[in-house]
Amino acid sequence: MAATTIVWFRHDLRLDDNPALLAAARRGAVVPLFVWAPDEEAPWEPGAASRWWLHHSLETLAAALAKAGAPLVIRRGPSAAAVAAVAKEFAATHVVWNRRYEPAVVARDTVIKKALADAGLEVESHAGGLLFEPLRVATKEGRPYQVFTPFWRALLAREEPPEPVAAPRKLSAAQPAGRAAGKAAASIPIGDLGLLPAIDWAATMRRTWTPGEAGGRGRLERFLAGPVTSYHGERDRPDHDGTSSLSAHLHFGEISPRRVWHAARAAAGGLPAARMTGGAEAFLREIGWREFASHLLFHFPHTAEAPLRPDYARFPWANDPVGLRAWQRGRTGFPIVDAGMRQLWATGWMHNRVRMIVASFLVKDLRVSWLEGARWFWDTLVDADLAANTLGWQWAAGCGADAAPYFRIFNPTSQAEKFDPGGAYVGRWVDTASRDYPPPIVDHAQARLKALAALKVVSAGKGG
Repeated sequence: MAATTIVWFRHDLRLDDNPALLAAARRGAVVPLFVWAPDEEAPWEPGAASRWWLHHSLETLAAALAKAGAPLVIRRGPSAAAVAAVAKEFAATHVVWNRRYEPAVVARDTVIKKALADAGLEVESHAGGLLFEPLRVATKEGRPYQVFTPFWRALLAREEPPEPVAAPRKLSAAQPAGRAAGKAAASIPIGDLGLLPAIDWAATMRRTWTPGEAGGRGRLERFLAGPVTSYHGERDRPDHDGTSSLSAHLHFGEISPRRVWHAARAAAGGLPAARMTGGAEAFLREIGWREFASHLLFHFPHTAEAPLRPDYARFPWANDPVGLRAWQRGRTGFPIVDAGMRQLWATGWMHNRVRMIVASFLVKDLRVSWLEGARWFWDTLVDADLAANTLGWQWAAGCGADAAPYFRIFNPTSQAEKFDPGGAYVGRWVDTASRDYPPPIVDHAQARLKALAALKVVSAGKGG
């Protein structure tokens, strides 16, 4: 009897180098399935910008699967019931998926895997989202890393990640049990999932991004054809187009990290990563930072809501809804901060150097909790990734792994002078000469002193 396999798509919305899909295709007939169950990821359900991206990514995935011969089936959750129901409808023998590492998803998948196995299905999970899974990288003492540099050295000391595997050209479609030949399974139209905003605020996002597998490959190819050569010097310049902008494509799994890794190596002449220098090495280091983020969240799942360094639980954060709102709207009176926040609102993305600047301003100039910033980024970023978002905000707040010390407080004015010296980036997003542009909402020098005074609460706790 031929095997029929349900391929449960999640953050792997591609055909290329997709281990779960490839395993299913080798076995026999394939039923691609996507289940919309955002509540199962609470309290970090996908935000508004992520939902916009997901809508368009699903459209491209569905088209690619249909062309390959196996149409995408879409259902609403609960996921356990939806996967089981589709398996029954198609008389499936196997269910496969690629693993995710967020705490709520890990817990959910563990329960679902057991339930499906108890129902008599063969269940497999594959490694499709990272170069190296979190449990496969540890210190000599067998503990998880908490500092990036030794983590990166450990990755470089390993064998290179396996080469990516091309997408299957043709998929064998399964037929729903008891249905007439050629009659498709019941599936929810993508538009009925309600992922797009009721009020169309996404016009600039549509002009900026091309969600989907082809969009990700195109961005990678353009980056490796030019900007990568100067990436080590240009990546901190928001006034230049010097980054890959691949983060959302990687988050949704529209391109695999193995594909990115080996493409970057090829662009650098095929050198092993440990021997690369310049822009290509700096770029792969950022892929390593992404790995580090997932490593931390997997091993320290509480960090999505609480500081990794427990002494920072005592930090006296300010209750400043007015300041928080001004920051969110890009009306702090500090042009580089406001430019970043307005870029975020318009495009769903912000340059990484500016992310550090705006985060420092929120947690140090305003002393508003990093969690407030993390939640705002979560709702407004198209590349909102729980591991990366958590690591980035705890880095800025000084309370996480490999964190910048809290007393290192960015001066937004000098940061703008250094990284946007001609003012081109700020000028693109903010008209500082406008009559309604606000004055600074804080005195940075005074805010810095208050932040350092607040830090003493944490330091005193360490001594006690």
